[in-house]
Amino acid sequence: MNSAICWFFGINLLNKINKSYFKYGIGVSLFLIAGALFNLSFNDDIVPFTSDGCSVFPDGTLQHQQLWLQCCTAHDFDYWQGGTYKQRQDSDKRLKHCVEQVGQPQIAEIMLAGIRVGGSPYFPTTYRWGYGWPYPRGYKALTDSEISKIEIIIKEDNDN
Repeated sequence: MNSAICWFFGINLLNKINKSYFKYGIGVSLFLIAGALFNLSFNDDIVPFTSDGCSVFPDGTLQHQQLWLQCCTAHDFDYWQGGTYKQRQDSDKRLKHCVEQVGQPQIAEIMLAGIRVGGSPYFPTTYRWGYGWPYPRGYKALTDSEISKIEIIIKEDNDN
């Protein structure tokens, strides 16, 4: 049940039945809300790395259709892991520099503007900062345990 339904359930009981049932309804509502928040906040499993290339942006020019794709794949790897706001800024600067290095400085500026707006960890997208972790994660330094999980996934990918 989502929290709006739980809230409605509790308020509805107040209006329709006696106080003992209301207390039960509020208790159930709070229990369900707490359970939902617990599930969102403490699930710490990262999914295996995937990349969609340059997400909603072309992977290259019409003549060279994958010209900056390797830049986007490296950037996706950073975004999959997530981390702090500073780490995101650094990752975005690396993407911009990489696209400039393939000879597309104007495209690099456009991409940087797009990812600074669209890559926020607060949007429930498949390309948000920290998309490998359950939503919502926000900006948060990776713990030693999380880094170990990432290293295991990388090793498993390299072994296959």
